[in-house]
Amino acid sequence: MRDALWKMSAAAQAKAVRDAHVSAVELVDSHLDRIAEVNPQVNAVTQLLAERAREAATRTDRRRAAGEALGPLAGVPFTVKESTAIEGVPTTFGTERFRDLVASADAPPVARLRAAGAIPIGHSNIPTLILAGMHTRSELFGDTVNPWDGSRTPGGSSGGDAVAVATGMAALGLGNDSGGSVRVPAQFCGVAGLKPSTGRFPADHRILGPDDPGPASQILVTDGPLARSVGDLRLAYEVLAGTDPRDPRAVPVPAYGEALPGPVKVAVVADPGGHGVHPAVRGAIETAADALRDAGYDVREVQDVPLMDEALEAYGRITVTEFAPTWPVVRELLGKGGDRYIQMAMEQTPPASADEFMKLMGTWMTIRRSWAEFLDAYPLLLGPSFTEPPVEPGLESRDRAGRDRVGSGMRLCSVTSFVGVPAVAIPTGVVDGLPSGVQIVGRTFREDLCLDAAQAIEDRLGVLTPIDPRAPERRPEWTP
Repeated sequence: MRDALWKMSAAAQAKAVRDAHVSAVELVDSHLDRIAEVNPQVNAVTQLLAERAREAATRTDRRRAAGEALGPLAGVPFTVKESTAIEGVPTTFGTERFRDLVASADAPPVARLRAAGAIPIGHSNIPTLILAGMHTRSELFGDTVNPWDGSRTPGGSSGGDAVAVATGMAALGLGNDSGGSVRVPAQFCGVAGLKPSTGRFPADHRILGPDDPGPASQILVTDGPLARSVGDLRLAYEVLAGTDPRDPRAVPVPAYGEALPGPVKVAVVADPGGHGVHPAVRGAIETAADALRDAGYDVREVQDVPLMDEALEAYGRITVTEFAPTWPVVRELLGKGGDRYIQMAMEQTPPASADEFMKLMGTWMTIRRSWAEFLDAYPLLLGPSFTEPPVEPGLESRDRAGRDRVGSGMRLCSVTSFVGVPAVAIPTGVVDGLPSGVQIVGRTFREDLCLDAAQAIEDRLGVLTPIDPRAPERRPEWTP
């Protein structure tokens, strides 16, 4: 049975441990065996915490033997993005400079997952400093490979977690998302991912010092889980939601809201902003829409989402303005080639003056209000996480055309992060050997509605993973 343990859902794994059908040590060892088998092919798990994980599993088994109640994620192994702190482990950000930056405490989401019984089994790869591009390649650990097709990127910046979950190396992954970093790799790797509302999950991103980041970083970045099924995503959501004294942004909103009257309305926008969408992605949205209709949702195609281009412009201007003062230092850390992605953004979008920045804050509120009104009429929105199938590694860093293409592809992710609303990425099938998927966007703090709709899609279309890595005839060669 041990060989099959890693294939089980996180919920089934935890139940098997609680019911003493398997030990937590057996469960962890099954995943360690899977990592040894698969990780050399995909390079998703960076710092393997084998002994720590076994020690934690042993403590879990002792608690069960003593008759103690175990948590909802008892014994479940999970990976943690290289930018998120695990106590006693370096938080490297994928760069040589931070190889020895040992965390003094767990980040709040890691602590919450541990408190529920889950066990961190390793860090996972990211683009260098999370800033080198969408493709998951770090200076310290190299490229992570898409298990469906090594000639395609797994996405990022939470690409290591998406690949680890897709291949069965972990039941859950803990990533974060400020414009698609959970949802894009979820679509590219065939797994589910949740970007919560701003303020739903507590976090602490002060990794590099005692000072908090500026307003854009405070509001845009949200930690979020990846899983193979919506049920596991929901389980992680219930554990991660809540407050923490380290994060005054996190608010005590109930995890589940009141039921909505009548069939829930779903707005469908296949091509947000009218900038183009690949036929395969349009087909995925049509497939998901049909699944929701079959489940009893009131699905309606609408002309567009609110203020798409205005939101993208404001998003870019605000983030560049906040980022500009630190760019000389960050550019040095990124190194030659690793700085291209951000450098092109800096050249394209000049920082705002103080007066312009104040006006942008007002624009931000206008956009948020317009989305609140839109989602008041349509509690859910169905659209793409990325408007193309998985692209080649490093496309966004090669030239301006590649960067613009990737930026356009993830535009709905960028805008919904800017607005602060929740979204669930969910697979819809396989097209030409690659996973396809969509995202369900909802009202602020109504992750439950997004999860319900995603579950309805999954019930009708199935789960795509875990999978074994598929080796391509030839992977593309590229120089960062």
